[in-house]
This record gives sequence, C-alpha cells and structure tokens, in this order.
Amino acid sequence: MIGSTRTGKLMIGGILVSFVILRASLYLSPAADFYVAGYNIHHLFSGILIAILCLLPLVIVRPKGRKGAALAFFSGIGLGMMLDEWVYLIVTDGSNASYLLPVSFWGGLAMVLVCVAYILLLVRLAHLRTPK
Repeated sequence: MIGSTRTGKLMIGGILVSFVILRASLYLSPAADFYVAGYNIHHLFSGILIAILCLLPLVIVRPKGRKGAALAFFSGIGLGMMLDEWVYLIVTDGSNASYLLPVSFWGGLAMVLVCVAYILLLVRLAHLRTPK
C-alpha cells in the first residue's frame, strides 16, 4: 500500500485537476451535455461511479505501487467531479446557464477546499498514530 502522505497528495491532485478541467471546459462549452437513454447524466453521477470503482479496491485490496497510486489519483478525480456539482445541483435549477453562476463556482470551490482540508487532517492524524 502506498503511504498516507502520497495517497493524500494523489487524491488532492485528482480533485484539483478534475475541478479545474471541468470548470474550464464547461465554461468554454456550457452545452456539452451527456445523455444516456434520454437522461442528462451530470458529472456528479459519473464521479460517483469513478469513486466507487477506485475507492473500494483502494480501501479493501490496498494495492501497492502504481496500482495504488492510480486508484488514489482517480478516486480524487471522482471526488472532484462530485464536489463540483454538489452545491450547483442543490441551489440552482441544474441548467447549463446556472452552472456558470458565481454561486455554482464558489460552492464547488468551497466543497473542494473542505475536502482537501479533510484529507490533510486525515494524513496528519495518520502520521501522529504512526509509531516512531
């Protein structure tokens, strides 16, 4: 298993990368909707799927090396996708225009920063519990 500091950094990296890429790409092309069988699939739901597929083996199997690193990074991507849309889908009507509103951006950024702070806290606690 990869160490808690490295896992935390990889997860934070994935969260930040997904947030920045989603915000930039959807700012440039706000009508880039993804439909399955007539249903608009927000990236919140894609993020849930990615997080489940990556977090469960990361926690249960605890792979070492590159597999563990990849799972940590992609877990962060899934979390970033979820956190980006969390506030947006609660406080707006869920439209493409609403995604570009300040409340959507600042809400997503706030959720990302709270999650990053939580990861940093968990890494710190893991280091305090590690015998020296």
